[in-house]
Parts: sequence; C-alpha cells; structure tokens
Amino acid sequence: MNTLAGLINFLVYVLQLLIWVIIIQAVLSWLIAFNVVNMRNRFVAAVYDGLDRVLAPILQPIRRRLPDLGGIDVSPLVVILAIVLAQQLLQGLRLDLLAN
Repeated sequence: MNTLAGLINFLVYVLQLLIWVIIIQAVLSWLIAFNVVNMRNRFVAAVYDGLDRVLAPILQPIRRRLPDLGGIDVSPLVVILAIVLAQQLLQGLRLDLLAN
C-alpha cells in the first residue's frame, strides 16, 4: 500500500509541475503579445517554442472544442481545472489506501 501511495504522491507532484508549466506559458504569451519581451530574442523564442511543443498536444483538443471568445484563450484554465480535479481524486484515493 505504501508503494501505491508513493506513486500517487508522485503523480500529484507531476500534475502540480504541469500546472506551473501551463501558467508560465500563459504569462510568457501575454508578455509577448504586449511586447514586453521580444520574440527576436533567441532565448525567449526557444523557451516559448519548447513550452508550446510540450503543451500543444494537451491544449489543442480543448481549443478545438471551445467556442471562439474573440481572441481570449481559456483552454489553459480548463486544463488547470481538470488537473486540480484529478489531483483531488488522487489524494482522496491515497487517503483511502492509507486508512485501510
């Protein structure tokens, strides 16, 4: 049981890291959109491209299903809410395992 609880803790941790990666990508896209940082900077372009390659398979299916909101992308919010729900379910499962 401790091994399974440890695996659940690891999954919750990985999901939390994914939330932070999504937040960083969203903030970076806002900074680029408002010309605070410049995409001509190779480091910024590389970081943004890397984050986009990691998150595109997660965000694109949700973007296709959401209605057009006039340039506002709420898919990161939807993914974060789904991740938080998954974390809550995993933590509840872990508590059930530890109680038995």
